[in-house]
Amino acid sequence: MHGWTGSILTADLTTRTQGVLHPSEETLRLFPGGRALAGHLLRPRVGLPWDHPDMPVIFMAGPLTGTGAPCSGRCHVASRSPLTGAPGDASTGGNLGPALKSASWDGLVLTGASDALLGLEITSGGVRFVEAEALRGADTEAVFTALPGWDSLACVGPAAENGALSASIVVDRLQAAERCGLGLCLAAKGCKYLAVSGEMPVSVADPNGLAAANRDILRLFNASPALRGPLGFHRFGTAALCDLTAARSMMPTDNFRHTRFEQAGGCNAPALAARLLPASAPCPSCPVGCVQRTGDGRLLPGFDALSHFTALIRNPDPPLAVEAVNLCARLGLDPVSAAVSLAAFAEITGRALGPERLLGLLEDTALGRGDGRLLGRGARRLAEELGKPDAAMTIKGLEIPACDPRGAYGLALGYAVSTRGACHQRALPLAHELLRKPVATDRFSFLGKARIIKLAEDQMAAADSLPACAPAFLAAGLEEYARAFTAVTGLSVAAGDLALAGERCVYQERLMLAELGFTAQDDDLPERFFREPGDQGEDFEAPPLDREEFLAARARYYRVRGLDDNGLPRRDTAEALGLAWTAS
Repeated sequence: MHGWTGSILTADLTTRTQGVLHPSEETLRLFPGGRALAGHLLRPRVGLPWDHPDMPVIFMAGPLTGTGAPCSGRCHVASRSPLTGAPGDASTGGNLGPALKSASWDGLVLTGASDALLGLEITSGGVRFVEAEALRGADTEAVFTALPGWDSLACVGPAAENGALSASIVVDRLQAAERCGLGLCLAAKGCKYLAVSGEMPVSVADPNGLAAANRDILRLFNASPALRGPLGFHRFGTAALCDLTAARSMMPTDNFRHTRFEQAGGCNAPALAARLLPASAPCPSCPVGCVQRTGDGRLLPGFDALSHFTALIRNPDPPLAVEAVNLCARLGLDPVSAAVSLAAFAEITGRALGPERLLGLLEDTALGRGDGRLLGRGARRLAEELGKPDAAMTIKGLEIPACDPRGAYGLALGYAVSTRGACHQRALPLAHELLRKPVATDRFSFLGKARIIKLAEDQMAAADSLPACAPAFLAAGLEEYARAFTAVTGLSVAAGDLALAGERCVYQERLMLAELGFTAQDDDLPERFFREPGDQGEDFEAPPLDREEFLAARARYYRVRGLDDNGLPRRDTAEALGLAWTAS
């Protein structure tokens, strides 16, 4: 077998036993790895409570992981989200995916729950369960300092141990599986960290063919202004996008009550770079290096975190945003969910977030004390408890990232129908609506967006299943990655085959949502976007979204996705995609 190791490690933290799953070749053809294979393993148990001992927490690499294919150094994490109640997943960079593959594992499935705090140390021989009580309450930096020498280390911080619903899993200091509260899922198992090392190279069927495919992908990267241009991700990280959203009057400000931030020019990536002289910290096999860090090792905020810790909470001080993001990393908090929850809290209480209060509330959130107990429950629960549910800027319970949907209608539709909740990377609509790749579309129109979003969702699900990083698809496409896949695995596939695998992955998630009771009512946006306009630009207006036009676009999306009128899966579509049908 080439590309895959053919083995998935299982570990039961209740019994402290291990096992091995060997997926069939047919299973790997339908669900190649990453997001698709993790979803396939999650689906039989997705109806369990998120903290049930039998609810798995799954870490999954893919066939391209560890092969040197550009931007393939990813690992997908999945479980049922404690924040949303939906299937939750997140992709992380760092060396976790490549380390699992070099330890001879395609992935790891954790079940059970330990009364004592444990660490899991993984090699090609399996897993060792290690007492970790000495690390109870430790922040992530302390864990990384205490456990040097591993190829990769993933851990949770105080936020997960204290029950914050938006707790993250921090990987190799600078990366994280941030969204959906997956850190809390890991902590519920009694697991503080995963440490992984290995020495086995990944078998590649056609090394020369892979080298040729890689050259084609790199050629497209080098021609991409967004990735390798003088103002692109290679120079400034994903935070380079902040100037674009500011110019388009779609930078969320004051908890999405406005879309223009007057101090945006002083809070952008070039302003940070001038102050902090950052350097790129690329993931394995990544020629872009969109993660940036300062000379003293601090993480620089990416696009969503920088925008939300400045404009969203009306903070004009970018170094304070850097401090907040690094505090989130040490505490193990998703910065997007944390910032949106803080913004809702500030709106409802009418109290501004000065520097001391901002950092103090982040600590309180992670430690479960004072107002932090409420903030740790996420924006939706916070706003409901305080009697102002309309102040929660969430979709399916997941806090909205740093693009206002009134400024891009494909984005609005993509947010609403995303299977994990608010996410602009599920369909990458910013590519065509703002970056004009592959072609420009009218951002203030729903025309054609249903099919665009469906096809883009399939592409991004395929990318998450190889895996390959989302920014790679601002330049390359499934055609190039299909050639890399063929060279690695020896299986002849075309772009359409990968797109079909992505479609199957998305529909699998729709089946899980239906089992959990999600309907069209959940494929919606906060009422604010239909009631209040965004801020006017120099030569355009940003009116409220028209609800009837939005609903018509959503209905068209349901048709092209093969769902019924209520957004629920249909048996004929599921079976045509090779998915088992279970009536919900």
